[in-house]
This record gives sequence, C-alpha cells and structure tokens, in this order.
Amino acid sequence: MRIAILSRNRNLYSTRRLIEAAEARGHTVSVLDPLRCYMNINAKEPEMHVRGQILESFDAVIPRIGASITFYGTAVLRQFEMMGTYPLNESVAISRSRDKLRSLQLLSRKGIGLPVTGFASKPSDIPDLIDMVGGAPLVIKLLEGTQGIGVVLAETRQAAESVIEAFMGLNANFMVQEYIKEAGGADIRCFVIGDRVIAAMKRQAKPGEFRSNLHRGGSATLVKLSPAERTTAIKAAKTMGLNVAGVDILRSNHGPLVMEVNSSPGLEGIEVATEKDIASQIISFIEKTAKAHKTKTKGRG
Repeated sequence: MRIAILSRNRNLYSTRRLIEAAEARGHTVSVLDPLRCYMNINAKEPEMHVRGQILESFDAVIPRIGASITFYGTAVLRQFEMMGTYPLNESVAISRSRDKLRSLQLLSRKGIGLPVTGFASKPSDIPDLIDMVGGAPLVIKLLEGTQGIGVVLAETRQAAESVIEAFMGLNANFMVQEYIKEAGGADIRCFVIGDRVIAAMKRQAKPGEFRSNLHRGGSATLVKLSPAERTTAIKAAKTMGLNVAGVDILRSNHGPLVMEVNSSPGLEGIEVATEKDIASQIISFIEKTAKAHKTKTKGRG
C-alpha cells in the first residue's frame, strides 16, 4: 500500500513510529506537511499539489494534524477523501472532536458520563453558572486550549468569579466544569482502535498540580480498566466517528466520566507505559479496513 502521513515533522516520535511500522510491513510511506499541500478543487478531477508537483494517489492517509492547524489540516484531509483516499480518521470526525463544546454535547446526547459542564456568555449568568456545576472548587477551560494550557482550577467562589469575568472580558470562549476531587489529579488515557481499547495508562499529575498531562510533568503507569470504563471509551470514540482515538476518562464516585476525545493521540507515553507496539496495530487496522472511497461523508461536511 501507498500510505501518506500528514505531519509537520517526520522526526516526532508518533510519526517516526508509524513510518517504521508501515515500512516493516512492506508499505511505502510519504510524510506530507499539510501546510505545504495545496489543492485544485474542481468538479471532475480534484488534485493535491506539493511544491509545484501533482501528488500521485495514495491508498490511505494517516492524519497527525496539530490543533493549531485544524482548519487547514482538515481541509487538506477532506481533499484526500474527495480523491478517494482512505482516511484513518475522517475530517468531519476530527473537526467534531476538536470542538470541545460540541463534542461534549454529542457525548451527552448518547448518555455517556461527563463532568457537569456549564457554558454562558453574559457576566450576569456567572452566579448561576457556578451553582450549576456544584460550586467551588471548579475547573475553567478555554475551548481552544491543548495539553493542559488554558485550564484553571478555581478553589473558591471568589476566584472562580474573577477568572470567569477575566475570560469574558477577553471575549475568550470557555466552559466551566465540576471538579472531580476523588480522581486525585489522575486520569486514564484509553487508546481505542476500531471497536477495541488496545491499551490504557493512568496519568498522575505531579505534586501540587491537578493537570495530569505528560507535557506538564505527569507520570504514566499501566492500568487495568473496568468493563464500564472500556465500554465508555469505545462508545465515546464511536460517537465522534473516530477509528483511532485517545479517550481521557476520570474515575468518579458515580462511574467513568469522559473529559476529552483526542483524534491524534500521541504514541510515546502509552507505548512506553504499556510496552505495546501500538503503531503496528494502527497499520494492521488500515490493512484490514482501507478501501478506495470508503468514507462515511465522502469529503462532505
């Protein structure tokens, strides 16, 4: 198979592992910087160009699109879909998962457990917004934030009001969520491929920090999932329409709660923590499922 990987840096761990796994299984791999790709959009024969050359067709494309280039990256992926290339994750599913508020609303509609979440735009709504999520302490999240950036724990009502007012004053889009104290600064990253959770790790925040992101100094260890956690992760990925996803779950007193569904989950932390060859399992999934023009949306949406 000819496989394209949309990535801005072929030396990143996840990209490098996918190249190694694909080539070890006899596939030809090209790494394409999505920002260097540009499109000829027409009714008869849509094309993808890079540096003045028309790209040859690919059997499959693996999107590793950073959050900062979601709009352009998904447009490039959509063009590949229109050209008949099989996408590991579809452009519509990636866009859906990157919109934090929309993704929570979709998960809510499917009855999937979530932290109680509030969203408002007027300062006069702040008191009720805080009460809505159970009062302080509470978590305030910028909708555009990634890797724990733009996430604030407000430990008192006064602090919560001050941060919310500040965000509103900056016209920032944010949501307010209940603080799950019993999680103890830990969450679980479930790595979903198809209809299976193939690996899971517990991420623990460093002392004095409540964000468990590995980029913020958190540690990762192997964890055993409960049947409810496994079912929740698979259902969350399916709701987003993602074939491959990192589903972040909190353990609460009332069951597993989904914090986020990541469409480009990193491989390094979970491969190291679980000692599993996840990159090869991704390539194996592509081998079993890739067919020309096999997308639910055909590049629409």
